[in-house]
Amino acid sequence: MVDRINSLGMNDHGGCALHAEHLSHHYGQRTALDDVSLDIGVGETFALLGPNGGGKTTLFKLLSTSMPVQAGTLEIFGIGVRNAPLDVRRQIGVVFQSPSLDKKLSVRENLLHHARLYGMARSEYLPRMEETLSLLGLADRLRDRVEQLSGGLARRVEIAKSLLHGPRLLILDEPSTGLDPAARSDLWKYLASLKESGVTLLTTTHLMDEAEQGDRVGILHQGKLVALGSPAVLRSQIGGEVVSIHSAEPDALANMLLQHWEIKAEIRGGLVRFEHPTGFDLLPEILDFARGKVESLSVSRPTLEDVFLQRTGHRFWGDIEHG
Repeated sequence: MVDRINSLGMNDHGGCALHAEHLSHHYGQRTALDDVSLDIGVGETFALLGPNGGGKTTLFKLLSTSMPVQAGTLEIFGIGVRNAPLDVRRQIGVVFQSPSLDKKLSVRENLLHHARLYGMARSEYLPRMEETLSLLGLADRLRDRVEQLSGGLARRVEIAKSLLHGPRLLILDEPSTGLDPAARSDLWKYLASLKESGVTLLTTTHLMDEAEQGDRVGILHQGKLVALGSPAVLRSQIGGEVVSIHSAEPDALANMLLQHWEIKAEIRGGLVRFEHPTGFDLLPEILDFARGKVESLSVSRPTLEDVFLQRTGHRFWGDIEHG
């Protein structure tokens, strides 16, 4: 196996679980990924954040070998996805957004079928099954039919199935879709325990709080990687507190801010937004001077949504086609 991988051009990228370089993908004339380059370290939890149409789905399909690489380089643990997709599949576990379990079968039966698809021997999959179910808090659910499980438990079974063959990288597409807040919290607790066991995690998400769980975040917008770094570092790049003001006269208010306080504000659909080191302290002056032009206002610490707005000039939620 090692000899075969080496013959396929396995490279060492300093402990990289994933290496992408100038990765692009097109659907006809539409660009879904545009010159994306990034490295994900072994043992890292990485969140790929973006709205629908940002390119997350396309990148997920390339990573999971569901689609061929059109342009650029994509390697998993040094194995080229373009040249050796079967070898890559042995290194990855994939949790799709849509359920892939047979609801009429038990947890045990679903896992057994998966093990047989991978050609695993009984002596190999039985201890792995016991270990994985224990890690995910499912040891007492082995004989339960999937249709009897809650959404959160079924999601954990999906993860257990994807881990059965011992992958080094787990890729999850919108892992908490359809889960209530308590189930989402439990899910991330179990994902954190997987990281401690040495599994590298990559999740795609459109949820800000979910992206905050990552060691690093990559933000995709219209196929481009517009931001990359830890959540704390990305937030720190915003210039202080974020002030948002709803106004019936946004242009007049923005001009007032520029003329009297030299504040350059952005206007998005009636919302006047700006960043200021002491935004909260400035509010009484603005309210006094702009009386009648302010309908409501808020002050907050920077979020990843503010990072997205700063880097793209667009609000995170918009009418964008899927991609």
